[in-house]
Amino acid sequence: MDWLQAVLLAMLQGLTEFLPISSSAHLILPAQLLGWPDQGLAFDVAVHVGSLVAIVAYLRRDIRQLASGSLLTLQSRQLNQHSRLLLLMVVATIPAGLAGLAFNDFIEAHLRSALVIATTTLLFGLLLLLADWSGKRQKDLLQMTVLLALVIGVAQALALIPGTSRSGITMTAALLLGFQRQAAARFSFLLSVPIITLTGGYKALELMGQAAPEWDLLALGVVVSGISAYLCVYWFMGVIERLGMLPFVVYRVLLALLLFALFL
Repeated sequence: MDWLQAVLLAMLQGLTEFLPISSSAHLILPAQLLGWPDQGLAFDVAVHVGSLVAIVAYLRRDIRQLASGSLLTLQSRQLNQHSRLLLLMVVATIPAGLAGLAFNDFIEAHLRSALVIATTTLLFGLLLLLADWSGKRQKDLLQMTVLLALVIGVAQALALIPGTSRSGITMTAALLLGFQRQAAARFSFLLSVPIITLTGGYKALELMGQAAPEWDLLALGVVVSGISAYLCVYWFMGVIERLGMLPFVVYRVLLALLLFALFL
């Protein structure tokens, strides 16, 4: 992989990680469409570190509130709205963590194909449109319950399948459950912090004992993905109330049709 490919892949990952269009699909496709060499596990970890730094920076106020609320709960032994939200995030993260441990090897071996990506891109894109159009969009995060968080967490586990989109499927579930667009997106972004941390840590363990990576390319990947992810999240949160999910659904449908045309 050369510098140009590293920049483009890192930018692609940053721009797609938090949009409902699947970053994993976009990292797989360049190798299949353009014949690029596989970027490797170390680079995947690096660009996810960049995305993690970006979302933590964007959610820094929320994260401070979660931390301070949890400290107050430890002192008073009573839940408050922030420590309660943190607990609900844990509940929603468990299904994806368990599913990853159980099915990651199978998915890596059998489901990282262009046709699988095309199918999931289309189906879950249409489901996102249905959720956006039919959802009541009344609930905010204060109305999140353990059951609702668990449903969103089970949906998040489906994102292990390439093309599904972790942010897309969690927003879809939240919208179907009646949450406002901003609340659905914010909860999805909050859930990305533990899941990216867990996924990155698991992949980092797989790197132990492997040959030393190209550290300059990894550093470049972290910076480029981080900047592009932060700008993308900032833009996304500013437009979803005006545009809804339709532009992202249209993109998913067009991408799916292109992939079917190329690979069927």
